[in-house]
Amino acid sequence: MITDDQLYSLAIFLGAAAMLLIVLYHFLEVNAQDGADLTSDLTSDKSGVGAVKPAQSQTQTQTQSQSQL
Repeated sequence: MITDDQLYSLAIFLGAAAMLLIVLYHFLEVNAQDGADLTSDLTSDKSGVGAVKPAQSQTQTQTQSQSQL
């Protein structure tokens, strides 16, 4: 059987290993570079995530700014 001390040591080790893997994953995710083959026709970084307004064309933006004057 496993003793309480061995179980405690195993739990501490696995918890520390899990935390190190989480930190490593986030480090790699933040510093990852986008490859040219991974680019798509998205109009912004937030496209396709939740309720995001579509990007306005330059003519729509100019028309709106002129109407506000």
